[in-house]
Amino acid sequence: MLAVRCTVRGCGALLPAAAANRRGASGGAAVALRGPCGHCFDIARSGYVNLLQPQDRRAQEPGDAAEAVAARLFDAGAGTALLESLAATIADLGVQPGARTLDIGAGEGSLLGALARRFDLEAAGVELSARAAALAARRHPGVLWLVANADRGLPFADGSLDLILSIAARRNPAECARVLAPGGHLVVAVPAPDDLCELRAAVLGAADSADRLAKVCEEHRQQFVLAGVRDSREKPRFSASQIEDLLVSTYRGGRAGRRERAQTLDSLEVTLSSRIALFRPLRDHSLFPSTA
Repeated sequence: MLAVRCTVRGCGALLPAAAANRRGASGGAAVALRGPCGHCFDIARSGYVNLLQPQDRRAQEPGDAAEAVAARLFDAGAGTALLESLAATIADLGVQPGARTLDIGAGEGSLLGALARRFDLEAAGVELSARAAALAARRHPGVLWLVANADRGLPFADGSLDLILSIAARRNPAECARVLAPGGHLVVAVPAPDDLCELRAAVLGAADSADRLAKVCEEHRQQFVLAGVRDSREKPRFSASQIEDLLVSTYRGGRAGRRERAQTLDSLEVTLSSRIALFRPLRDHSLFPSTA
């Protein structure tokens, strides 16, 4: 069972039976998560739980803009290679059915939803955007979808998760180390240097990009040890409308000039590539005995 914690400042009490309160996409009577602290969190009609507190907001509607959430590139077949590489990484770990799994910055939920079904995971997705969480909950009702600010903290008990995913999303190494159970794993995916290279060349005039993996390893070195790296790459052809979605969803289309250049493209083959890093907590590594 996923051990979700109350996010009210100064509380942190467990919200019991969070997984049992998930609802199907058909809706039904409203259900609430209520802890012994007396704090209550309603489940929205679409099926997600909003744990976001006033101090966690920097905008009226935090997270991705509506057009970014609506850009469903996975529906168009993009991301298949990334999904299969993530699945291969999880399979190599020998993750068991029911493994307590979190996706940080889960977006509209396509990756986590597919992985949860394939491996029978007890899964939760944390997302800052209520729009994205609502879409994810409607499309993947078997997952617990939470709106929360992962930069400030993960709403889970210490040592309560077996697997954490961060797929091209914000990262919080200290919190990941806190909530991972002994023997747990962290999987972080970042864009590879050639990701979107054709699109960047078309709209920016250059396709140069640095390898982000070194920065990820540096961010995690105090809490984790790198246990392996896997690369993912595919090159689908996108239509004009899908190119616009790609720009919006990858934060590369905000300027009018870029969109104007993209609108001259009838179609384009675009490289989608990621580097997937597998981390283990230092406390679990044989070279780093636990100091607890």
